[in-house]
Amino acid sequence: MSTNVLAGIDGSKHTTCVCDYAAWAAQRLSASLVLLNVLPKPEPTLLYNMGAAASLNAQDKIQAELADLDKKRAELASERSKLILSQASQHVQQAGYSAPRTISREGRLVDVLEQYDDYADLVVLGRRGNNEDDNPERLGGHVEQVIRTTDKPLLLTDGDYAQPKRIMIAFDGSDTTRKGLEYIASSPLFTGLECHVVMVAGASEEKQTQLEAARQRLEDAGLQATAALLQGEVKQNLLAYQEKQNIDLMVMGAYGHSRIRLWLLGSITNLMLQESHKPMLVLR
Repeated sequence: MSTNVLAGIDGSKHTTCVCDYAAWAAQRLSASLVLLNVLPKPEPTLLYNMGAAASLNAQDKIQAELADLDKKRAELASERSKLILSQASQHVQQAGYSAPRTISREGRLVDVLEQYDDYADLVVLGRRGNNEDDNPERLGGHVEQVIRTTDKPLLLTDGDYAQPKRIMIAFDGSDTTRKGLEYIASSPLFTGLECHVVMVAGASEEKQTQLEAARQRLEDAGLQATAALLQGEVKQNLLAYQEKQNIDLMVMGAYGHSRIRLWLLGSITNLMLQESHKPMLVLR
């Protein structure tokens, strides 16, 4: 069965970053790269008659012209989608990767991605889109919807591309983060990378044992692993550790069972995704 990395692109300035991370992931996974551009479903422009019957002819004329404009807009949107995909494909190939497959679809991004849920092994998206500003405190409206609906690993990019060398997994001993640990241990995506397992919790023998077991699991898989047990506020500790250790990629579960769970469940898209400014792999 073939492996596929699906990258959603929209032609914004974030597109090249999404393509670069997706191509990097596809190469490491020996997967096919698929570039997806989703066009909003066109809606006809309607003109309602609020006057007398005598004005119907004028209304019909205007409505016909509006229909022609709608058709032209749809044609231009289709051509723009083809251009976006063509330019992105060229960018990927110029970076030394194989030519990707390209797909253009109409609808809502979250709905289209759901259609490809059994097809994609990894989904790559930018944190912000074409119609969203670059305010670091603002997150693309599509991100939270996709996190809540997809069961696939979701790689969210931000800023410029930098080939990952050091990753960090926020670990709390829950089933979700244990699954994330197993994903790292078993996936060729992380082969040769330096892995940091970080837990934010009160110091105890139980927590230290859990953390050491997690580190050992990664080492048994042939990865270079480091473990850290931190005390205090979750977000600040994770951000500070990320900066101090020059972490290139964060791995976090969408749900957990501790203070990290309470923080992630309600505001993963409003806190860590906003403030870290590093690519993040979100696992379910």
